[in-house]
Amino acid sequence: MRAKANHNLPTDNTLLRNWRRWESGESRPDDFYAPLISAAFDTVTAAFFPRVRPNRDDELLSATGMDTLEFVSRLRMSDVSDATLDAITITADRLCHEYSRAEPHDLLLEGTAWLRRITSLLDGRLTLAQHRRVLELAGWVALLVGCVEYDLGHRGAAEATRCAARSLGEEAEHDELVAWAAELAAWFALTQGNRRGAAEIAASAGAAAGHTAAAVQLAAQQAKAWARLGDRSAMETALRHGRAVLDHLPQPVDLDNHFAADAQKFDFYAMDCYRVAGDDRRARDHATEVLRTAVGPEGVERAPMRVAEAHLTLAVVAARAGDLELAVAEGVRGLDGRRRSLPSLLFIAGEAAQELSTRFPGDPRTRAYLEPLRALTADSARTC
Repeated sequence: MRAKANHNLPTDNTLLRNWRRWESGESRPDDFYAPLISAAFDTVTAAFFPRVRPNRDDELLSATGMDTLEFVSRLRMSDVSDATLDAITITADRLCHEYSRAEPHDLLLEGTAWLRRITSLLDGRLTLAQHRRVLELAGWVALLVGCVEYDLGHRGAAEATRCAARSLGEEAEHDELVAWAAELAAWFALTQGNRRGAAEIAASAGAAAGHTAAAVQLAAQQAKAWARLGDRSAMETALRHGRAVLDHLPQPVDLDNHFAADAQKFDFYAMDCYRVAGDDRRARDHATEVLRTAVGPEGVERAPMRVAEAHLTLAVVAARAGDLELAVAEGVRGLDGRRRSLPSLLFIAGEAAQELSTRFPGDPRTRAYLEPLRALTADSARTC
C-alpha cells in the first residue's frame, strides 16, 4: 500500500489494525483506502468494492481507530485545489454581476449548472476550510438562482431555492447568507401582497444581519412594507436604520453585484417608499436620481429594473398632478423594459394603474397603459 500511495500513510501498527477490521468485516475501507488496497493487488477499485455510498456510521467508527497523525493528515487532504475554488469564486461573482442585465433564462440555466457543479464538490474530499468555502459559494449562487426564478414568475421553484440557500448559509455558519435568504422571503411576501408578513420577516432577520449589505436591504424591505401599511413613522425609522448601516459599509468594489449595497440603490428604495406614502416631491427627486445614475460610464444601462420602476414612479407623480398624458407616457416606458422582474414590476405597475383609474375613471387615454399591462399580467399568469 505504501508503494502505491501518493500521500504519507499512518504507522504500521495503525495500518495493520485497520486491515484486520477490514478483513473481519467490522468496517469497510473508505474512498481513501479502497483504491490503495485495489492497487496493491494490481486491480481496479470496482473489482473489490462495489460502488455503494459509504455508511457514515461506519466511517465514524473506523475513524476512532486512527492515531493523531493519520487523523490530522486526512483532514488536510483534498481532491480540489485552492486555485479551482478561486476560479469558481470569480465565476460566482460574475453571475451576480450579470443579474441586472443578462437575459434571465440564460442566466438561470448557467446559474443552475454552476450550482450543480459546486455542490458536487461536497461529495469529494475537502479540507474543513474548503468545505465551508464550497458551502458559501453554493449559497451565493443559490440566492442568485432564486432571484432569477422569482423574476421569471417561478414562485415555487424560487422558494425552494431560497430555502436551500438558507440551509447552506446555516451549515456554513455564514450569517450574511442567512440574512439574504430572509431578505428574499420578505421580498416574496411584499410582492405577493403580504405586507405585514414582509415587515415581520425583515424586522426579525435584520437584528442578526449586523452591518452587512443584507441588513441594508432588509431595512429597505421593512420600510416598503410599512409604507404600504400606512405607518409613515415606522417607514422613516426603517429608512434611517438602513442609511445608518450603509454609512458604515465600505463602498462596494462592484456596484453591479446584486448582493452589494450602495447609495444609488438606496435612492431606489426611498423612491418607492415616498411614492406610496404620497410624498410626491421626494418620490420624484429620488426617481430622477435613479434615472441619472442608472447609466454606466460607457453609456450602458446599469440597472434596467430600477429604471422601469423609476418611470412608473414618475407616472404616479404625474397622475397625481393631473397630467394624464405624461403619466401614460411614463407608465408605458416603465413597462417596455427589456430586463424585468415580473412580480416586482407587476406589483408596482398595478399600483400605478390603480392611481390612474381612480383619478381618471373611464378616460380612454389610459388604455395605452392598461392594455399592455393586462397583456403582461396574462403572460405572467401563464408562466406561474
